Amino acid sequence: MDWLSPYRLPCIGLAIACLAAAALGGCTMGPDYVRPAAPISPHFKEAKGWKIVDPSDALDRGEWWAVYHDAKLASLLSQVEISNQSVKQALEAYHTAVAVIRQAQANYFPTVSTSYTATDQHQGVATFSSGSVVGRTTTLATYNPVANATWDLDVWGRIRRQVESQAAAAQVSAADLQNAKLSEQAALATAYFDLRAEDSLKALLDRTVVAFKKTLQITENQYKAGTVSKADVITAQTQLLQTEAQAIDVGVARAQFEHSIAILIGRPPADLSLSPVELAPYPPHIPSTVPSLLLERRPDIAAAERQLQQENALIGVAVANFYPTINLTGSFGYLGLTPLPITAAAEAWSVAGSATQTIFDGGLLAANLAAARATYAQNVASYRQTVLTAFEQVENELAALRIWTREAAKQVETVKAAREAVQIDLNQYQAGTVPFTTVVTGEATQLQAEENLLTTRQNLFIASVALIEALGGGWDASQLPSLSGLSKVPTFTPPL
Repeated sequence: MDWLSPYRLPCIGLAIACLAAAALGGCTMGPDYVRPAAPISPHFKEAKGWKIVDPSDALDRGEWWAVYHDAKLASLLSQVEISNQSVKQALEAYHTAVAVIRQAQANYFPTVSTSYTATDQHQGVATFSSGSVVGRTTTLATYNPVANATWDLDVWGRIRRQVESQAAAAQVSAADLQNAKLSEQAALATAYFDLRAEDSLKALLDRTVVAFKKTLQITENQYKAGTVSKADVITAQTQLLQTEAQAIDVGVARAQFEHSIAILIGRPPADLSLSPVELAPYPPHIPSTVPSLLLERRPDIAAAERQLQQENALIGVAVANFYPTINLTGSFGYLGLTPLPITAAAEAWSVAGSATQTIFDGGLLAANLAAARATYAQNVASYRQTVLTAFEQVENELAALRIWTREAAKQVETVKAAREAVQIDLNQYQAGTVPFTTVVTGEATQLQAEENLLTTRQNLFIASVALIEALGGGWDASQLPSLSGLSKVPTFTPPL
């Protein structure tokens, strides 16, 4: 049995190596991915009057919140990436996606299994000697270690397309992780500025209470002098008490915002207390950018675009399924009377190749291919809609900042005028030339004007956060893990 000789093993190994090379360098079915065109406008409609970002004027990559120059906000936002549970979920989803790539890459290699069988046979034999029966027992022990291997050769690129698809899916997951971070950070910044607005409202109401106490004192003096009725005193008391109650009520919203911030940094509300600090006068200037850069700056757009390559690769898988599946099987074993050593005379091995081709499936493969193409087309529409939504969000926040900035300027003038009017009304009331209702109306107008200005300032801060989020928060698609790096076949290491 010369063909079983171990001296023929190098020749067989060479043949297998050649087949492997053919498999790894074979055809790759399906279309190669090309990013589809997206609807991009040449400029932002609402950016008139806004400075377009220069290379040195861009948002800081990563720590976009540095533009606010708020140490407490920076401290809180830095904890989101570490402790926020939604971000942790997205991180583990990315780790899962990377593991799925490794699962797909395992198909590049043969599957090898081993077995070891030891058989001990006992058989009794009867013989006759001098007219009597003599019993004898025969014992036979055999040992049979065997290694079996199967290998699906990737001649048509089915496995390569699967790996490409899973690598793109991992990029989707990585972009989703960045989007989760940005979303949670923006939610925290929004809650933070809402909380500071409540602090400012409380301070405003406390100052108003002080002013109303002075007004009450004036009415009491006028009443004691006999120039006004008790009704003026009661009206002043009512106005004061209502404002004090309003100042107390601010605590409800403030507590809720503080609790939200605690949850966003992954801590129970009882573990976080923020000292009152008033809202800054106005938010900083947020650098804008050119529309086309949104395709690289927004993690949700990057995720939608990477989803396209994932689905495009699955078209290649569906095409490859029309071609034969080529499989190698082999086994190598030893059958002998001793466990060791293995001798060439007792070895046995085999190598076989097979090709399987579907010739009738009722249209299943064609339907699978049509579904893959339709899914890709569906994701193209989703990608383009994501781009359009991004433009809408940027335009909305640019418009909000531009309009509210103008509104705030008018409200500043309104507050100034209302304060002057109240002072005049009080002087005239003390002189007895106007009734107290004029003073009450003027003070109510002043308070409403100051509250309106504060609300607009709050809206400006919230819009600035939303604009930064809409611009991608300083993130860039170049931060995604590379497709080639994710697809690279790892060096095999046996599990511990």
